[in-house]
Formats: sequence, C-alpha cells, structure tokens
Amino acid sequence: MPECEYYRNLWWGTGEFNEKGKWEEVTLPHKLAVGVTLEEYERRVEEFNVHGCWEWTDGDVIIYELPSEPHEICIGAITKEIFRACRNTERTNAEIFSLGSTRTRAGRSGKEADDSFRPRKPLVNPPNGSDGYNCPWPNIVVEVAYTETIEHVWEKVNTYWLKPDRAHDAIIVKIDPVPQGERPTGMRAWHYCVSDRVTRNLLPARNFFEFGLHPPLLLQPGACVINIQLDCLYHDLKPNIQIPRNILPNPIVLDFFYVQQAIAAMFEDRE
Repeated sequence: MPECEYYRNLWWGTGEFNEKGKWEEVTLPHKLAVGVTLEEYERRVEEFNVHGCWEWTDGDVIIYELPSEPHEICIGAITKEIFRACRNTERTNAEIFSLGSTRTRAGRSGKEADDSFRPRKPLVNPPNGSDGYNCPWPNIVVEVAYTETIEHVWEKVNTYWLKPDRAHDAIIVKIDPVPQGERPTGMRAWHYCVSDRVTRNLLPARNFFEFGLHPPLLLQPGACVINIQLDCLYHDLKPNIQIPRNILPNPIVLDFFYVQQAIAAMFEDRE
C-alpha cells in the first residue's frame, strides 16, 4: 500500500486527517470505505466529529468535501445572517433553531447538511422522519461546496433534501477552489424553494448570483440577497404557534455582501 493511501485510511480508521495522505492530490468523489453498515457509519461520524465531509450510500462511505477554511468561514457567515434576520424571535415560541449538520437518513442514504434550520414542528409518522423514525425535517438547508463539485450538490439538493415532505428551501454556495492558503477569488449562490417546482424533475432556482472575493470588492449591501418567505421558514409549524408576522419582516433578507466580507476579511493579508 502506498504511504499516502495508508494515511488516507487513517481518517476512517482513527479519525485522523493526516496531511501525509496528500489529500490535495485526491480526485473527488473518493471512496473511503466499503461494506459499512449505516449504524457503523453514524457511530464513526459522531465519534470523529466528521460532519459534512462523508456521505453513506448503500454501504459505501464517500468523501465529497474536504475540510477547508473557506468552507467553514462561509457556513458561519450564512448562519450568522439567518440568526440576525430572525433575532426578534429569540426566546419566543416562534424561535428559529439551528440543527447544524445533524445526521439524517432516508432509504439507503445518510447525509448531513452544512447547516439547517427550523422552528418547532410536530413529529411525523415513522419512518418518514429525518432520523428514519419521527423527527421532523428542517425547513432550510445550507450546502456550501469548496472541493465538492457543484453537480453533486445539485443532485443532493434535488433528489434528497427537497424531495416531498422533507426540507422546504435550500441555499447552495459554490466557492471557486484555489491552492491551499491562497485567497478565494469568487463564489456563486443559488436559492431553491419547493413552491417553485414545475415538475418532479424540474425545480428552477429562485435566485442566482455570483461575485468576486478578491479586492477591490465592488459588491454593495443589498445587491445580492436571498429572500425567504415566512410561510417557507415556518412551513408545517406546530398548530399552537403562530407565524410571527408582526415581529419579522416578510420576507426575511439574507445579504451576501456580509458573507463576502467575512471571507475577504479572513484572507485580507494573504496574496
């Protein structure tokens, strides 16, 4: 076994992500393990705190996204925008909660979003829950791709997250990858809502925009925004809770100017 292959296998065996694995040379998707039960996969994901990097399908553990600084900064910035937009509901019965990258399962697949959000929702009939039993699905999922291909993210959103009776809206961000340590140069963002579905296999993007991440930054506040309707954010709300129309604006606005600013700020001293 080549030395780099040995160190790559350590990620599955011990949870160690070792640079000697020469991960920058890996072509994604990369099959990490085969013949794995869903229970074993879930145990290792929790034990090694590996969320958003591995996926389980029909016994195979596959890597679609490698850990990276731009990926994590972007997720954190989007999460902050959602909480800022919903801050007036904090500590009320209409509060929006982050489920983070909580593990979900459906059929022969197990996936974790980069982040996900929902209000209080009623339990669902087993086995239709996000846990394979009765846990309600999130209303908004966020998927950020850096090393992951945009084709895989689209497939995951359309055939998993936005299938009937699962999530209601999805935000996808693709950051153009650069060599390690360099400043990212550009990103694209899409917003999908199941209310826009035309046919079973056709779900057009409600919003799409792209912009650079390298100075000079020409993007202005309000130029690239995602609007999420309250009826989508609070889809399938518990019947004893009302949508907070007198507290939150409709729609809530996520301004990607601030996502861009967060990424640019963290790389401002790098050429």
